[in-house]
Amino acid sequence: MKTKKGFMLRKVADKNVVVPIGQASVDFNGIINLNDTGAFLWSILSKGCTYDELVSSVLSEYDVNEDIAKHDIDVFLKTARDADVIED
Repeated sequence: MKTKKGFMLRKVADKNVVVPIGQASVDFNGIINLNDTGAFLWSILSKGCTYDELVSSVLSEYDVNEDIAKHDIDVFLKTARDADVIED
């Protein structure tokens, strides 16, 4: 999995936002607001990773059990897929 080309994570006034750049700004209207966990997931996805690597990274970074981590990752990935900003 990887974030699609043309979307960048930025910190704006203490907020994490994903903004489209280049051609993506023509095709995608708006910005995506992320909490700190969402920004963490985005930064890993921007480098490319497997689902298992994403889970492992969350478990290493946060004090959370695996079931909760997977549920939260699944919700994040569904939202990102629905917005068409990641590719599998």
